[in-house]
Amino acid sequence: MGTAWRRAKRALAANLCVYIPGNLDDDGGSPFGGHAAGRSSNAAAASSPTSSGGVSDYRELMPTTPTPTSSGLRLPRSGSRSSKRTCAICLGTMKAGHGHALFTAECSHTFHFHCIASNVKHGNRVCPVCRAKWKEIPFQGPPYSEHPHGRARVNPVNWPQEEGFMTVVRRFSRADSANRQHHLTPLFHTSEPIYFNDDEPLEPSDEPLDLQPDTTRDSQHGRSKTVEIKTYPEFSAIPQSASQENFTVLIHLKAPHPSTNQVSGRNVNPNSTASQTSRAPVDLVTVLDVSGSMAGTKLALLKRAMGFVIQNLGPSDRLSVIAFSSTARRLFHLCRMSDSGKQQALQAVNSLAASGGTNIAEGLRKGAKVIEERREKNPVCSIILLSDGQDTYTVTSSAGGTLQAQSHYESLVPSSIRGATSHQTPVHSFGFGSDHDSSSMHSISEISGGTFSFIETEGVIQDAFAQCIGGLLSVVVQEMLVGVECVHPGVQLAPIKSGGYASKVAADGRSGSIDVGDLYADEERDFMVSVNIPPAHDEFVLLKVGCSYRDPVLNETINLEGKELRIPRPAVVVGQMMSIEVDRERNRVQAAEAMAAARAAAERGALADAVSILEERRRILSKTLAGRSSDQLCLALDAELKEMQDRMASRQRYEASGRAYMLSGLSSHSWQRATVRGDSTDSTSLIHAYQTPSMVDMLERSQTLSPSPRLLNPPLRPARSFSAQLQLR
Repeated sequence: MGTAWRRAKRALAANLCVYIPGNLDDDGGSPFGGHAAGRSSNAAAASSPTSSGGVSDYRELMPTTPTPTSSGLRLPRSGSRSSKRTCAICLGTMKAGHGHALFTAECSHTFHFHCIASNVKHGNRVCPVCRAKWKEIPFQGPPYSEHPHGRARVNPVNWPQEEGFMTVVRRFSRADSANRQHHLTPLFHTSEPIYFNDDEPLEPSDEPLDLQPDTTRDSQHGRSKTVEIKTYPEFSAIPQSASQENFTVLIHLKAPHPSTNQVSGRNVNPNSTASQTSRAPVDLVTVLDVSGSMAGTKLALLKRAMGFVIQNLGPSDRLSVIAFSSTARRLFHLCRMSDSGKQQALQAVNSLAASGGTNIAEGLRKGAKVIEERREKNPVCSIILLSDGQDTYTVTSSAGGTLQAQSHYESLVPSSIRGATSHQTPVHSFGFGSDHDSSSMHSISEISGGTFSFIETEGVIQDAFAQCIGGLLSVVVQEMLVGVECVHPGVQLAPIKSGGYASKVAADGRSGSIDVGDLYADEERDFMVSVNIPPAHDEFVLLKVGCSYRDPVLNETINLEGKELRIPRPAVVVGQMMSIEVDRERNRVQAAEAMAAARAAAERGALADAVSILEERRRILSKTLAGRSSDQLCLALDAELKEMQDRMASRQRYEASGRAYMLSGLSSHSWQRATVRGDSTDSTSLIHAYQTPSMVDMLERSQTLSPSPRLLNPPLRPARSFSAQLQLR
């Protein structure tokens, strides 16, 4: 064996990386010294977390990013034993005996050869660990079968055959070294197709779904398998002789619970067939800011957060990543997150380097292009947009006012992601740090039907992404349309207050509708409908409320018959109290209106007026029926309004965090969906007001795997519905 090694060494020279025989033990060392060593990359580098949700299993799969600490990033030491045993790109172990080549750079850091060759292919020519500039880089030759002379592969007898390419090292020329400017953003100089119709085909279903829509309840959990509809009149009865103007009826909707096999991100192996057939697979496009201001800790934490997203997608889900700075680039096509797909995605994300300006509109355009031109479509589709800066290429900020940002972006957001409810693709935007353009990011999300989150603290980014995908991976309702019909001939509808959801009332006032769109598992929605009621002597049916929606798993349309609301009409009504459910929702809507009014005042420079508006709303809130009852939602609203007041203490604080905090709150109330807001720990309950169990489970997984002080820690169970609490009193 020693003679064979010497012959191979002389033939290939010391700078070549070759396969190492599988019978070398861990302590034997490599005959090639520093530049070639053969150990195995751990197959877990591309696998999904185990069903037990083990922390150690997951950490082996994460991208090469250090852990944030209070004093900054703790970078791995170049000479540490752990760095020699672990590939810094895929974090897979490097053990001898499996025949995978390693590459050791002149800076002494070692990587799996296929990992670093992929990194170089994306344009990076510096060490991913210490950022040292290399004079020699690895690249992959063609497969043996494709080589014209059939001699490209060097493979002595009994060497492993699973990788059909030879590995070589190319030395930089002086011209390469001198051309530093092009090395700053090499990711954007590789070719990409004109049309993004190269998406990976959807995974064929091996087994038919044994699921049927019905209105029965889950016998094990007592939960409905279809959307639940409840109605709450403002008062339980109306006197016979009285007519009521703007009598309020609350419509409460709750999405069905996911199947017991649905992947929660913690207890079920996402690679299993059961977990994939019980939820709708997702097409996810992430549009990530890699401008110069993202360098350092921000980019490191973004890579780690993306690693978490990648590892929690299943093999039927597809992912594409767009990186943007001065321009935008698609890192890889929309591909399934199988084991190999995850490994490629992790390598691509780790190739990101920060430089250049911020062109949000170009990143959005390219993300929409991926969605528009895909050949096949998963049932659920969404875009995640993250930026820490202001668009310096497309949108010109007006003096003092950011209220004009929406008009700027309405023409820039592609029509494919801001169309009708049944066709639009929601953009869930994340404003990172104090320098991002919160108004523009909020406008993008509002136009597309997504949410806007404010990530004030760097360490929260993974939790923010976890909460978002916890919802996206649990969509159980799509294209939901709620219909309201007046049954009694004298009853007419007034305008419907539906927040960000489109609603309309027929010209005769006899019917109306609300476009609700998608719902996550167990997600709730509340809408207030006002009606005008004439005098009457007998009980009658006031309204009939029904809905239709598409089940994304079954790909079937489900129609729920209208639920009738009857109102008694006694001669005299004594001692009647307002519905606590109606009062609670009215408080929420009025608080959101106060937030919008306060924001408008702040934008025109009247911070004192803005603070007064919020203070007055808090005073009124405390005197309502729900407020006097220490209702949990009212307490959360009061804490939220107080936090906004504090962030308006000065113009400087408002510009730094107050505006973004308010816009994230407005986004949350507009869509009745959870967002991340700032870093306040005093308003934990309001942050969890719209969380679903799937979001909570994914958050717990994120926080378990990356323990650190976080905005959303400790996680709480959803506090959206308070009817159970009231029944216990």
